[in-house]
Amino acid sequence: SFPNKGRGGWSWYTGSAGWIYRAGLEYILGFQKNGDSVTMDPCIPKEWKEYTIHYQFHSSSYHIQVKNPHGICKGVASITLDGIVQNSNCFPLTNDRKKHHIIVTMGS
Repeated sequence: SFPNKGRGGWSWYTGSAGWIYRAGLEYILGFQKNGDSVTMDPCIPKEWKEYTIHYQFHSSSYHIQVKNPHGICKGVASITLDGIVQNSNCFPLTNDRKKHHIIVTMGS
């Protein structure tokens, strides 16, 4: 007889929970860190109108607000970092002990 029969907790001990977290963060929410920059490429249900990610990079904090005003599943129309429009769907990370605000607006 197994005392834990029927319980699904084993995945938390084997490391697969980390993969589920990573898949959610990178492939659903679209947060992909590459060295000292982040690429945003969300793939979300069209019903999601907005979500936020809080990210700590050394001594700096990043408040990332993703807005989906047109109810789409994929695509980034613009990204602003502290009010400055970025030229792509990436933004740089800086260890400057400041709080940064990023707005990702989904669209085509």
